[in-house]
Order: sequence, then structure tokens, then C-alpha cells
Amino acid sequence: MLGLDLPTLISRVIVLLTAFSVHEFAHAWMADYFGDDPPRLHGRLTLNPMAHLDPMGSLMLILAGFGWAKPVPVNPYALRRRSESALMWVSLAGPLSNFLLAILAAIPFRTGLISLSSVYIPTGGILPSLAQFLYHWIYINLILMLFNLIPLAPLDGEKIADYFFPPSWADFLARIRPYGPMILLLLFVGGSYLGFDILGLILGPPMRFIMNLLIG
Repeated sequence: MLGLDLPTLISRVIVLLTAFSVHEFAHAWMADYFGDDPPRLHGRLTLNPMAHLDPMGSLMLILAGFGWAKPVPVNPYALRRRSESALMWVSLAGPLSNFLLAILAAIPFRTGLISLSSVYIPTGGILPSLAQFLYHWIYINLILMLFNLIPLAPLDGEKIADYFFPPSWADFLARIRPYGPMILLLLFVGGSYLGFDILGLILGPPMRFIMNLLIG
């Protein structure tokens, strides 16, 4: 991220801060909708990035180009008492919010108000063009959505999969749950040792399909 040109760097930082905040707010709002108090008590029912930023995640955002926000605290037992699907909906709300943000930013491209080719025209200044900014907005929000849908703890996808998977698969997810962060770390760094991008192989095909669907 530190090697990027200034317009791209500005775009990515603004988009990531916004995408993280909306993502976490969506979790908090959905939990509050189901009557779960922790998000409200911890001040997470807000779009203010300062309520959602994690210091280490923010540092990694600057240094590595990808970071994380503070998880929204929820009470799974209270949610399940409300509805068997409540925890799934709370988990799905975050990735779904990123998808909706991507759709909104794709409208100018789809309606012809902005040409996709203009994304690749240098601005010659320190700020990105509108086309570049919206492209980064779409791309980053889709990456956050797809990454969070990976069915590994502590990602949202693990709780979503736990609801939809048959019991035998759900039991498997429960057994590997303690190792989820380690598996994710291996996915991040393992590619450098194996000579290929593991996460790219996982996220690349659906990413290309959705990008083509949204903006051509």
C-alpha cells in the first residue's frame, strides 16, 4: 500500500474506512433489531469510524493494504433465543452491506454516466478521479464481502455456514473453529512460500464474475 501512487492511496484509505464502518454498523444494527443489547451498550450503533477502528488493524491497513475493524460484541445465546436464524442474519448483514455499497457505486458505470476506460486515465494530481474512486469503492467492498464469506472463524462466513450446512459439516466447522485464525494466516502468507496466491485462487473467480456483472 505504501508503494501506491497518492490518488490510489487516498481512494483506498477512504473506501476502507467507510466500508469497515458500514460493515460493522450493519452487524450492530441487525443485532439491535433482534433485541441484542451489547452493540448499543458499546456504542457501535454508529457510522463514526472512530467507534469501529482497531489500532492494529488500522496500522496493517496503512502498511499492508488490508486491515480489520473491531468486532461488534453480540450475545449469541440471546440472539438464538429470539430466533434460530438471528445469529446468521447478524453475520450476513456485514458482507451484505458491502455488496449493497458496491452496487450503488456501479450504477454510474452501468448507466453510462462514467466510462470504465476513464478509470485508467491518470489524473495528474493528488486526488483520484470520480471514476477511479468509484472503481476502488466497488472493488474493495466486493473483496471485503467475499473474504468475510469464507467459512472460517472468526469470519462472518463461519456463522452463516454453520446455519446452512448439514449437521455433519457444522460439526466439522466446530472442530476447526479454534484453528480458524491460524488457517487464515496460512492463507495470507502461505502463497509466498508455495509460489502462488492462495487467497487469489479462492476469491479471484467470484470476484471477476461479480465485477463483470456490475460494471462489465
